[in-house]
This record gives sequence, structure tokens and C-alpha cells, in this order.
Amino acid sequence: MKRILIPALVMALLVGAFAISGGQKTAVKSNLQIDIENRNPWTNLRINDAPETFHFVTISDRTGGQRARIFSQAVEQINLLQPAFVVSVGDLIDGYTKDPDRLAAQWREFQTYTSRLQMPFFYVPGNHDVTNPTQAEVWKERFGRRYYHFIYKNVLFLAVNSDDPDVGKVDGRISKEQVEYFQKVLQANPNVRWIFVMVHKPMWTHPNLDKNGWLDLEKALSGRKYTVFAGHIHRYQKFVRQGMNYYQLATTGGGSRLRGMRYGEFDQIAWVTVRKGSDPIIANLMLDGIYPENLKKTVTDEEGVFVYNRRPVHPVRGKVTFDAVPAADAQIIFWRPDPNDKTGKKATRVTDSWVEADGSYLATTHYRNDGLPEGTYKVTVTLRKPFFEPDGKLGKNLLPAIYAIPLATPLRATVKAGVNEINFNLTK
Repeated sequence: MKRILIPALVMALLVGAFAISGGQKTAVKSNLQIDIENRNPWTNLRINDAPETFHFVTISDRTGGQRARIFSQAVEQINLLQPAFVVSVGDLIDGYTKDPDRLAAQWREFQTYTSRLQMPFFYVPGNHDVTNPTQAEVWKERFGRRYYHFIYKNVLFLAVNSDDPDVGKVDGRISKEQVEYFQKVLQANPNVRWIFVMVHKPMWTHPNLDKNGWLDLEKALSGRKYTVFAGHIHRYQKFVRQGMNYYQLATTGGGSRLRGMRYGEFDQIAWVTVRKGSDPIIANLMLDGIYPENLKKTVTDEEGVFVYNRRPVHPVRGKVTFDAVPAADAQIIFWRPDPNDKTGKKATRVTDSWVEADGSYLATTHYRNDGLPEGTYKVTVTLRKPFFEPDGKLGKNLLPAIYAIPLATPLRATVKAGVNEINFNLTK
């Protein structure tokens, strides 16, 4: 038997990576020790531990109807995975208050959980975190900057504030000053091997795209290798702009109907692997699939947000056809009059559902397939393929346009107590 100890076989086990110091290259030796024979029960000895490789975790929205014991358990699950660090995309506290005591209590609770992480946590503000000037000032007192950057292993991270200067606005904006800051950062770091952009709102999907500052930031990123992570919508969606991947993450304990993969509604973290010479590898990890060795999740005392005045709901199901053919993959949306609009020209979106292959649908208001409150609804139906274009624009609607307009649609639904069977027959 031919036995050769690895210390005597250094050249055979070079990792292939080099540490560059003073312009000279120094071979990095593997720590592996194993007996090598003519035939060996392994594929190769190129251990996947290059010094340039690292892993980090991105968490998504915790609020907007946070559910109990999700985010706090995610902290324990992240500790099981042992990434280098954790980054966020905002909406960390419930917010929407000017009461200093309530804000202090919310941040104290949140920081109790992040203090349990065994690695750094990088904050990014969401609209819940900087809802109003009072909250913006509290953020400043606790964390200082609302946008910043850092570099790790020659990888640049941009923490972008999507509510600057319009604190708490629906669409959000990036101020000219913030854009100029990141322009300078990018100019000062022309040779980083990758760039990650962490931002709360997926601003590239917003109707004010030409005014919200995102295009200016995107222009500064043009020609660079980068990845964008966002949240806010509580639904997973991937986009491609400028040939780069943009990820709109689902939730990490935030409000969600939890209807599963098709709806992009689930609790997750994104596990990101950065390697030399290749695009980042993104693994979406579902929180309900990460367990410790004893298969018992840590029981925490994290409280959820109780939603008051929820109207009772009743099961609603039915079928949608177009010229007597099931409208498979169409999206059906239920609308009610906007209570704050006295003109009657505005409608509030209550819920949406995908139409299945046989034309069937199930309505959801609070939780998966629970139904709708009593009342009369306007109904829109669209069939877009793809639903989103890669750049974030809605795909072309293949159904008559009249069915897509809340104020013009002829479709109505009246929900009564009990089980409701409501069908919609669309025609050309």
C-alpha cells in the first residue's frame, strides 16, 4: 500500500488561492490530512474553503402585522447557521407612533433579539422604522446614520434609505444628497469584486420611478456587478434590471397570509454565499425547515401585534372563465369603496387570488383561504404572462382591459354569511 502523509504532499493539496501581500503571491496550504493511495474514495481534495469565500444572511420584514415568536426564533436559527454577519431590509419595529415611550419599548424589544445574535447585525431603515419626524429623530439618536456603506473581503455593501427625505410616504424617495453619497462611494471603490444593495422598498416597481431617485442610483451602478435585496411588499419576487438580479424578499415574521410558494408568501431568510470569480449564490431558507439537532425550536416570548376590529369573514370560492374556458393563472382582485373618498372614485384593494388550472379560486383576507367579510365588491381579473417583466413592469394583460379597471369593471361579488359560491364568466 502506498501511503503518503499530507505534510509531505503540500503541492498536491494547494487550495489554489493566494494571499497577496506586498505584490508577492504566497500559496495557502490546506489543513486537510489524509492518506492517499492509487485509488481513493473521494472525488477530489479541493476543499471549498477559499479565504475569499464567505456567507451572510439577509432578513426581511418583521412588522406590518408581526406574528408572535417568528423573528425571535429566526435569531436562534441564524445562530445555528453561523454566517459572518446579518443584514436587514428594514421594517424592524411596528412604529407609526410619535410616543417616545412606545418607540423606546419597541426598539428595546427588537434589540433584545439582535443582541442574541452571535455575529454583527446591520440595520437598514424601513417605513415602519422612520414613519414620521419623531421616529427619524429616534433612529438618529440610536443608530446615527440612516444610510451608509461597508466593505468586507473586497465586497461593497450599500445600506440605502428608501424613505429619505419623504419620511413615511407610500412610494418613498432617495434624496439627492443620498444619491451623491453613494456615487462618491462607488467612485472611490472601482475594483470591489461585488456590490450588494440593501433597501427597504422595491423602488424600481413604483409609479414615480422617474422621480424617486432610484434611476440615479441605478445609473451609478451601471456596468458594475451587483445584487439588490428589498422587502416591503411581503411577497417574494425576483427581477432582472441592467442584467443584475433584484430580490424582493418575503417576510421574517411580518404580516403575511402565508399562502405559500405560488404567492411568494412565507417566512424566510436569504443565505448568501460569496465566492471568488462567480456570481453570488442565493439560497432561500424557509424558517419552518431550520431545526437544531434535537429537532426542537427555541420557545421565545416575542409577542405579535393584535389586530383590532377585524370583521368576520366567510368562505368565498368559485370559478373564473373566459369565453367558457378556465382562466388559468389569471389574478382576481376584490375591491371595496375607499372609505376616505367622498367622490366614490377610489377603491381599496381587499385581496387577490390566483386562478387554478380548472378555473377555481379561493379568497383570502387575513389567513390562507379564510374568505371575505360580508358586503358588495367590485372585481377585476387580469391575465398577465409574465405577471412581471424582468425589469419590474407589469406584463401584458391578455384579457379585455375593462376587467382590469376597478372603477369600470362590470364584475361584482356580494358576500353573505355562510359559504359563498361566486363565479365569473368573462367574454370578449
